[in-house]
Amino acid sequence: MTAHVEQLEFQAEARQLLDLLVHSVYSNKDSFLRELISNASDALDKLRLEALRNKDLDVDISDLHIEIEVNKDPRVLTVRDNGIGMTRAEVVDLIGTLAKSGTAELRRKLRESKNEAASEELIGQFGIGFYSTFIVADEVELLTRKAGESEATRWVSSGDGTYTIESVEDAPQGTSVTLRLKPEDREDHLHDYTADWKIRELVKKYSDFIAWPIRMQVERITPGQDGGKETITVETQTLNSMKALWAKPRDEVSDEEYKEFYKHIAHAWDDPLEIITMKGEGAFEYQALLFIPSQAPFDLFARDAKIGVQLYVKRVFIMGDCEELMPRYLRFVKGVVDAESMSLNVSREILQQDRQVTAIRRRLTKKVLSTIADMQSGRPEDYWTFWTAFGAVLKEGLMSDADNREQLLRVSSFASTYSDEELTTLPEYIERMKEGQEQIFYATGQSREQLLKSPHLEAFKVKGYEVLLLTDPVDEIWVGSVPEFDGKPLQSVAKGEVDLDSEDETSEAEREEQAKEFAELLAWLKETLSEYLSEVRLSGRLTESPACLITPTFGITPALARMYRASGQTVPVGKRILELNPQHPLVTGLQQAHKDRGDDPSLAQTAELLYGTALLAEGDLPEDPAKFAALLAERLVRIV
Repeated sequence: MTAHVEQLEFQAEARQLLDLLVHSVYSNKDSFLRELISNASDALDKLRLEALRNKDLDVDISDLHIEIEVNKDPRVLTVRDNGIGMTRAEVVDLIGTLAKSGTAELRRKLRESKNEAASEELIGQFGIGFYSTFIVADEVELLTRKAGESEATRWVSSGDGTYTIESVEDAPQGTSVTLRLKPEDREDHLHDYTADWKIRELVKKYSDFIAWPIRMQVERITPGQDGGKETITVETQTLNSMKALWAKPRDEVSDEEYKEFYKHIAHAWDDPLEIITMKGEGAFEYQALLFIPSQAPFDLFARDAKIGVQLYVKRVFIMGDCEELMPRYLRFVKGVVDAESMSLNVSREILQQDRQVTAIRRRLTKKVLSTIADMQSGRPEDYWTFWTAFGAVLKEGLMSDADNREQLLRVSSFASTYSDEELTTLPEYIERMKEGQEQIFYATGQSREQLLKSPHLEAFKVKGYEVLLLTDPVDEIWVGSVPEFDGKPLQSVAKGEVDLDSEDETSEAEREEQAKEFAELLAWLKETLSEYLSEVRLSGRLTESPACLITPTFGITPALARMYRASGQTVPVGKRILELNPQHPLVTGLQQAHKDRGDDPSLAQTAELLYGTALLAEGDLPEDPAKFAALLAERLVRIV
């Protein structure tokens, strides 16, 4: 008996993506089975946990397992589990995963990928492993019933842009995925998914460590005695060892086993950069197996990006994406933590208050950071790969983790004016500081190229001071939380006062004389531009440009204000400071013109243009671009 049957279409982008999957052939088609087994394992974990939490749930968890069934004629492969199952709404939501997984971006990267291996990695990276089944199957059927419910759901698609979904009765608890395999390629015996040996090979390679038994019925042929007729019996075999890798000594596990385990728990296709094993003894006993990936997932900067660490208690799965075990700035770390003592009926609220979880989190964080430091000092190529993928995320910890801020600063790398290609660390910067230099100078902006052209850097380059070039959006925020490193204050080249001539014995007298000479011009400019400026002063940081804008020492930079506004926060933007280059012809000419004809309205227009060009020089726009353009056009007319 069936009811409530619907035939639906995939969304446009999802349909195009399915077309790419169905009509593309990848060298490692085998991976689809790993994806199905991983999903089944997750369903079994969730059912056991739900049974422990919900005593009223009427389910049998005495024999949780995964079953693989193979039929040669017709060519059908089924992977089923007796796990948590799904409701109709959850199945529909699963289909929506394609649309949620950055489909357009994935399609673009698939087109741009240069080889088949890169394409495979992208499929795993975007979290659509289930849909890799269409690479080997002409039709996929999913039959599922949620534990504790009577109605089941069947979903069927051939990957042609449509699918059917219907409610059914009398289905077993759990989920089965049935693949009607593509016609046999008689020249490609290595990818015959109806062969028992092939299934055993794939389970051993990819899923040997799964905690649940993976079973398959196989035929056993026994030769007859004295030339008698052979007998064929069918027996059920368990294909995997079910050994928890995190509980085994490091020297008893191969790198390949660790890599496959990482790919299983992270739903990833890349190899990890680093494998971290830990064992805590004493008051808080636990075992941990962590991985630092080599590639960033597509949702690394998404608001709902998950922490990648799973929590077990005495081998019992408690929860995935356990935010309490790892700070958000280490959300790229994947792995498992298995504690010896903790309530199995644990909730996130309990975890947040648990002293043991807090202690484990602290130790895991320090271990990950020390591992990154070892990579930085001993394996610079791997460290560069890590920093390119995760550096911007790691720097988020500079704002939120005061306890580990010193270590975070040490393992961080930055572009600087010292080298066009190589990054530098803060200890290396300090080693190169000029004699008498007390501050670590930095500049923030959208790109290295923009910063190198900034007026703020002119005197620093001329006088040989190295400046850090910080171009990640997070840099605008964390620099406000980090006052110093190793006793050296951090100083923005675009904030507060910077005196690069302090060691010059005659500079103080010269500056006083210049201040008197330009006093009237400075006062007039401050009054004329009072809508925008809190102060106008002479600059010690300009050598080529006529003027630049400075944010007060404790003010909010325009870039930071834009970031806050983009996130929906309202922040007051204070007036800025205009600094003038007393050696520039435009400034000296404006000073003379003000002496000669201070009441000329055109001088006020020149002041507006001077202010507007200072904004443009730092990559910003005048408050009224149309007005600025009109003033500039009027002035150009006079010239031509």
